[in-house]
Amino acid sequence: MNWLEGLILGLVQGLTEFLPISSSAHLRVTAAFAGWDDPGAAFTAVTQIGTETAVVLYFRKKIWRILVAWFRSLRRPSTWRDDPDSRMGWLVIVGTLPIAILGLLFEDEIEHAFRDLRLIAMTLIVFGILLGVADYLGKRERDLDHLTVPHGIGFGFAQALALIPGVSRSGGTITAGRMLGYKREDAAEYAFLLAVPAVFASGFYQLTDIGGDNAPDWGPTIVATIVAFAVGYAVIAWLMSYIKRRSFMPFVVYRLALGALILILVAAGALDPDAGPAV
Repeated sequence: MNWLEGLILGLVQGLTEFLPISSSAHLRVTAAFAGWDDPGAAFTAVTQIGTETAVVLYFRKKIWRILVAWFRSLRRPSTWRDDPDSRMGWLVIVGTLPIAILGLLFEDEIEHAFRDLRLIAMTLIVFGILLGVADYLGKRERDLDHLTVPHGIGFGFAQALALIPGVSRSGGTITAGRMLGYKREDAAEYAFLLAVPAVFASGFYQLTDIGGDNAPDWGPTIVATIVAFAVGYAVIAWLMSYIKRRSFMPFVVYRLALGALILILVAAGALDPDAGPAV
């Protein structure tokens, strides 16, 4: 990977991480369309450190309250049920468990089999339809004060599906939230908070793979991560404002169109489903 590729892929990561369209799919597809090597799962995980840093910065006041309340609950466990910030801290931990466990169990598939463009196209389409249905039919009555442990686990398993490129971490989690009756902005906010520990853990876990035989070098990866942070912050601010007034339907249409395009190009032989070496 050269510096230009790192710059462009960082831009793609920042633009797509928080939209319900799958950043990992877009990194994979962008490289395939451009004729570049597959950037790989390690590159995706490390550049997501940049976008999650944007989450921490954007929600810094809320995250600080959650951390303070959570540590306070360790000293006085009986208070955690009464303090919404303390409860949120525990619910983020509970919701992170599914992706942590499944990520380790399916590490090899994530780096190889799950990166087939046909699978990515199908997940873009199928989970796009699910997002559209959930957003259309979902009630708009629950906010994060109604979040329970079972709901947190449900959100967590939805997030874990994003281990497959094309599902979308935010898209899968928001879909689950809408199915459970949460408002758009509340489902999105919990999706972003829930991603913080999982993404940072995955990114730092994959750091040692950067610069290896089959992974991008450090220079382009650092550039991509910085660009992803800057662009990602702007996208969060825009999305949180957008979903207060409008639905997710434009993203659903985009997912269906992109998935169909990939399948057509693969079927026509214009795109190799394994384009770029698997890394």
